[in-house]
Amino acid sequence: MPRWLIHVALLLVAVSWIPFALIARARTTPQRTPRMMIIPDMDRQEKFRPQSVNPMFADSRADRRPVPGTVAQGQLEEDSHLNRGLVNGAWAVEFPGPVTESTMRRGQQRYEIFCAPCHGLAGMGDGIVAARAERLQEGTWTPPTNLHDVAVRERPVGHLYNTIANGIRNMPAYGAQIPVADRWAIVAYVRALQKSQNARIEDVPADIRPTLR
Repeated sequence: MPRWLIHVALLLVAVSWIPFALIARARTTPQRTPRMMIIPDMDRQEKFRPQSVNPMFADSRADRRPVPGTVAQGQLEEDSHLNRGLVNGAWAVEFPGPVTESTMRRGQQRYEIFCAPCHGLAGMGDGIVAARAERLQEGTWTPPTNLHDVAVRERPVGHLYNTIANGIRNMPAYGAQIPVADRWAIVAYVRALQKSQNARIEDVPADIRPTLR
């Protein structure tokens, strides 16, 4: 084989590595200019930013409102008992499903996150937020309800569920933060708190009663 042909072959091999070297340099070295995009995907496209103007519509809004009467997939919420706490138009007096130990533990955890700051860990209406508001004495604070009051204890579980979902009086709605299952879990835990302060000896299992003082 002629020597010049060997030199040409070596030169071509060396040249073939140049594109790979440039690619490696482009991927690892900061640059002031945008990288070349062989496949742009959807990085650059004609679109409207949120809250921007779109002159194509009469109201000039790029964000369109949902079509009246439509419901997003999976959000039909046909079960009125589960999703609204109502049975035949009245507040439900029973839970929509079984209340298990895991449900109670979940309810306690969610209660301590969302409810205890105002209502207190025991539900007495003496949470840290309420305590600070009382110290400030600004005159605009409405004390949170004591969950052990007779009026609250006598409310059906559906009413308590609705209170969590939609709020009541000065209490804001928590429906956007607390999913349906967690709302019912909180209601179950509130019922347990109420029972703990208003239990009768008949509520205690017979085999445990002798151990009570």
